[in-house]
Amino acid sequence: MQKAKQYYEKMVDYKQYAKVMLAISAFFYLGVIIPTIEKSQQDLIMLMSVTTVLLGGAIIFLILSKSYYKRLAEMDEGQDFLMKK
Repeated sequence: MQKAKQYYEKMVDYKQYAKVMLAISAFFYLGVIIPTIEKSQQDLIMLMSVTTVLLGGAIIFLILSKSYYKRLAEMDEGQDFLMKK
């Protein structure tokens, strides 16, 4: 039961990390598409690089969350935690 609880908590945490990273990457992307006079090419490259890294991190956290979901689905005790959703 303790292991199922840990898996559930990790699954929820990783999903929340992914949401936060997606939100932050959206703000960086808005910085790219909103026109301003003072942006150099270097600034745009930096903003797009950070956006790409954050999106990649969000994908990794979603994959981790899904793996913990599958582990919970395989466990008998894990079914109880998945019913909480």
